Amino acid sequence: MATIPGPEDHTAELRAPHAPLPYLLIMKRIWLLFSQAVTVFAAAYFVVATLQPDWIRQGATRSGAGVALIEAPPAPAGQPAAGSFSGAARKASPAVVSINTSKAVRHPRSNDPWFQFFFGDQAPQAQTGLGSGVIISPDGYILTNNHVVEGADEIEVTLTDSRRTRASVIGTDPETDLAILKITLDKLPVITLGDSDSLAVGDQVLAIGNPFGVGQTVTSGIVSALGRSQLGINTFENFIQTDAAINPGNSGGALVDVNGNLMGINTAIYSRSGGSMGIGFAIPVSTARLVLDGIVKDGQVTRGWIGVEPNELSAELAETFGVKATEGVIITGVLQDGPAAQAGMRPGDVILKVDDKAVGNVSQLLTAVAALKPGTPAAFEVQRADKKLELNINPGVRPRPQRAVRR
Repeated sequence: MATIPGPEDHTAELRAPHAPLPYLLIMKRIWLLFSQAVTVFAAAYFVVATLQPDWIRQGATRSGAGVALIEAPPAPAGQPAAGSFSGAARKASPAVVSINTSKAVRHPRSNDPWFQFFFGDQAPQAQTGLGSGVIISPDGYILTNNHVVEGADEIEVTLTDSRRTRASVIGTDPETDLAILKITLDKLPVITLGDSDSLAVGDQVLAIGNPFGVGQTVTSGIVSALGRSQLGINTFENFIQTDAAINPGNSGGALVDVNGNLMGINTAIYSRSGGSMGIGFAIPVSTARLVLDGIVKDGQVTRGWIGVEPNELSAELAETFGVKATEGVIITGVLQDGPAAQAGMRPGDVILKVDDKAVGNVSQLLTAVAALKPGTPAAFEVQRADKKLELNINPGVRPRPQRAVRR
């Protein structure tokens, strides 16, 4: 018997392929609400942008006088701005100290009877000096320049946390213009020593010190050149050149890399006015470490010495001594019974290599010989006339430089 579907069954059969009617109505109402909201927002934005544009500018505020201002959004806490060196400065600055020196200076004619007759007995005048230094050890050792503390009767060190204390001189090395001081304070900030031999021209660096006594200052620049020598500043020169601003008072301060590691001790500037002209020189930390170890261990820096008088090789000197050499350092004098003379070196010899390291000028030769260990023979490659020889020289101890007597 056939069954005729009822009204409910027929309706269900017709609606089966489609969505339920209540769902379509809900979606239609949501769309209408969204379109109305967008229309209202666009109209409001148009009105505000036309009548009060400063309301929608980024960071717009009003000052106490009602002036519209635009302020930058606050930076995330603890995150430096892009390209900032603040991290390196925070790491290194606490270990850089200010050094104040004083010494009593008498008038150069104070002992002259006629001077005393007219001007009386003049009391010594106090002369003060200013420089910087770097704390390199928790034991209180400080690196600075010899010219900062030379001849000082009193040395006072001021830390960035305002602590002040007297410093004693452990030793000096005038040939590199370095000095080692020592202070006795607790909880000293200490700088991290970097690898100055890894520096390259173009690397960014910071100079930290106390220029002109204005307070600790950080300046930035790049490494302009490496291995600068023949400047006539020190006996042994191997300077890092930088365009970071270095001024009087920066001497003895720190040259650091972007990680805050010590790369050099700021020493000198080239200047016509007394201020920075973008040419500053720093002693590499590799040299400073050798000086530190020598002074602390032996009380002085022990360097090799062979007893010769070197000169830059020139065509005139080569012709005079009849040597067929175009590079190296020519020896114009040999000390009698000195280490070089005992090994057979003669005037007119041209030194090409020291201990298998090429030397191209007098400064490089002095540095190479100074690095030799006294009493341990080293090989010297020499050109004599048109022949190359190898001499084994047993270096002695380099004599300490004679200091002028000050009266």
